[in-house]
Amino acid sequence: MPLKKRRLWYLGLITLFLGGAALIILTTLNDQLLFFMMPTDALLKKPKTPIRLGGLVEEGSLHHEDDLRITFRVTDGANSIQAHYHGIVPDLFREGQGVVAEGTLMQGGVFQATYLLAKHDENYMPRDVAEALKANGRWKPSNAKITKEKAS
Repeated sequence: MPLKKRRLWYLGLITLFLGGAALIILTTLNDQLLFFMMPTDALLKKPKTPIRLGGLVEEGSLHHEDDLRITFRVTDGANSIQAHYHGIVPDLFREGQGVVAEGTLMQGGVFQATYLLAKHDENYMPRDVAEALKANGRWKPSNAKITKEKAS
């Protein structure tokens, strides 16, 4: 086989190998991604994969049921989504406070949370939540500091 054809053959094999490796890596990473969304975004996009839903726990919406089940609404000021969670909630989880819930948006617009994140002190709010609240005009600056970390 001439040298030129051999080089093209090797180049094709290397390209095929690298393309396959990139495809495997991207597929694996895509399964691990959790996108952060506010209620308005989630209602518009209706994601099929798990997401992180962020906003405020709507006043008057938190209901504790038997066997560690709770229901609440997550709001961004413009829209809100009913959420269900089964498990122990963080100590600082309460109405009117920031929350990020990991889970899936089910049929009918109900969010099934598998994990809850609440603010860890009186001045904490994830940057994504604060920015979305500012964009919707719901931000209350009452000495709140925005952390550098993102919710996702």
